[in-house]
Amino acid sequence: MFGGKCFFWSRISALSSPEPEPFSLLAPLPKWPEGQGFAGGIICLGELEVIQITKFESVWSCSVLNDNRKGATFYKPIGIPDGFFSLGYYCQPNDQPLQGFVLAAREVTASDAEGSHFCHRSDSPALTKPVDYTLVWSINDWNGDIHDGCGYFWLPQAPEGYKAMGYVVTKKPDKPSLEEVRCVRADLTENCEAYWLILEVDSKSPKFPFWVWKIRPSHRGMWGKGVSVGTFFCSSSGDELNIACLKNVNLNLHAMPSLEQVHALIKHYGPTVFFHPDEIYLPSSVSWFFKNRALLYRKGELDGEAIDASGLNLPNGGTNDGKYWIDLPNDDRRSTVKCGNIESAELYVHVKPALGGTFTDIAMWVFCPFNGPATIKVGVLSFALSMIGQHVGDWEHFTLRVSNFTGELWSTYFSQHSGGEWVDAWNLEFIEGNKAIVYSSKHGHASFPHPGSYIQGSEKLGIGVENDAARSNFYVDSSVNYQIVAAEYLGDGIVTEPCWLQYMREWGPTIVYKSRLELEKIISFLPVLMRFSVENIFDKIPTELSKEEGPTGPKEKNNWEGDERG
Repeated sequence: MFGGKCFFWSRISALSSPEPEPFSLLAPLPKWPEGQGFAGGIICLGELEVIQITKFESVWSCSVLNDNRKGATFYKPIGIPDGFFSLGYYCQPNDQPLQGFVLAAREVTASDAEGSHFCHRSDSPALTKPVDYTLVWSINDWNGDIHDGCGYFWLPQAPEGYKAMGYVVTKKPDKPSLEEVRCVRADLTENCEAYWLILEVDSKSPKFPFWVWKIRPSHRGMWGKGVSVGTFFCSSSGDELNIACLKNVNLNLHAMPSLEQVHALIKHYGPTVFFHPDEIYLPSSVSWFFKNRALLYRKGELDGEAIDASGLNLPNGGTNDGKYWIDLPNDDRRSTVKCGNIESAELYVHVKPALGGTFTDIAMWVFCPFNGPATIKVGVLSFALSMIGQHVGDWEHFTLRVSNFTGELWSTYFSQHSGGEWVDAWNLEFIEGNKAIVYSSKHGHASFPHPGSYIQGSEKLGIGVENDAARSNFYVDSSVNYQIVAAEYLGDGIVTEPCWLQYMREWGPTIVYKSRLELEKIISFLPVLMRFSVENIFDKIPTELSKEEGPTGPKEKNNWEGDERG
């Protein structure tokens, strides 16, 4: 299967695309306030200290189907400090600036480990050399298009009780040196998963396909201990993952930012949220909403109770049992409150550990008193719905992910109704220094990184719910207008959660729509040949087109403790 020669076919030529430029944020990072371990460069995971390596040397590149955008480049980490060891190589697509990392690790001595609060030490070393390498795939197996010479992909063979963290790539058929990488003792590792396909080579060929994926810890969220190493997984046979992530067994999360540092991060990175120029239903502060006669209803009672400005009379804790909900005023203020009050609006911030405390997630929540009706798009036609999709009390959010090694903004999550997407920092739109722009869609308030019209349904056919996003004079600067409402890792008494955050019931009444009648009106306007396809797609559109449960608050969302969906 694997030979020692590198063959060239008539369809193959040298890869001539330029090396991607390293990405850097638009403005230099400030000097962060003094703290425990945030932005200190090295993070202790217990028996291991790790450092983020972001300098690389290109080893092998390829482009599929004569389209460099579908190719990838594989890199060796360089500039590793003395005493640290590589855990694997890095890979990324060719169509983006170079922004990535792999971790290098060194063992913590017993004297250095005092006070680090990890569980136990073992008689076995935390790091060890592999005993051998297995060749996973080579260019000899590829009837491919464009590449820059020979490429060989090696999996380190870990000794018993240890696991490999990543692969090694070479241009020669000789096995890499056993000194090239280190394996990690199994109890210091966590399971990982493949989640994003970087490269797919000849997957339709019955002989020797090859796939490369990004990987991440399987268990994530604010309580997850898995640490992303930054390496990749590759396979020529669809095998299960045979590498692992690291595990943070240091219980004190010393690299997380202090409260003062969190304020500095928000001041430096806080995005500006732009609402659509035709937006009617703008945000407000929660206190403004309550002060303007928002009402609390109890099941079985006809009249609502005015809510205290701080939410003191809201039922706290419990679960969403359907016994309570909030609604707009039932007097002449109803239409005014429905439109919000952008002058009072502020972002509600939840700060939490990510990826085993090697990153910080700053989740920023936007509250709108009302969510407007949806618009359906069918090709070039748009149909504004009369009621479907509207509800009281809309909560949307976006999340900044910051490296605890350096304090650098790494990526941002844009929440979009029932899903969302992570966008790397290089693909963000910045308005001032390192402050990005978040575009809030018309009526629905979903978050997007760029202006445009986004389809929730079938993007390919242009059929689904339309989300229009554009810049306007309606905006909120989250670097100034924010309130930190939770940061559990800081301990008791550091951040006081507002009373309304403990309200676990619905922020709006449940609405049942006669959606079928309205959608059938749209279908009746279409050519007969289109109707069946459109109807099938409508059946897959989110449940808010038939029934809108009253939305719950931030603390009832899965991503409050878990990782974002994406």
